Amino acid sequence: MKQWSVIETKKDYEAVLGRIDTLMDKNPVKRTSEGRELSLLLVLVELYEDQYYSIDSPDPIEAIKVRMEDLGLTPKDLIQAVGDKGTVSKVLNHKLPLSLRMIRNLSAQLSLPAEVLIKESVLEVA
Repeated sequence: MKQWSVIETKKDYEAVLGRIDTLMDKNPVKRTSEGRELSLLLVLVELYEDQYYSIDSPDPIEAIKVRMEDLGLTPKDLIQAVGDKGTVSKVLNHKLPLSLRMIRNLSAQLSLPAEVLIKESVLEVA
């Protein structure tokens, strides 16, 4: 087995991905040397990707809009979760921040993780 270390370059990253593919094709048992090697390589890739390819959480309002579209909802459908028609409009137009109550209600209604909705959204100045 090759001596692996922390992935530092794109070339190393691609080599590790290639080795992972080879090992995955073999479907090794966890307690074998190849199984342990595969586990190690997966951890190394995760660390590398977290450092160089991390994906930030989406803007909460944009996440709400995407989920509304997925579910075929209109702003009117959010009134019970957010408040009156004016409040829904202000929230969806980045004029009013989400309150804790809104976050809880929207998380339940839209099946969105609260962590996505908690992120601070940039408000437009009137």
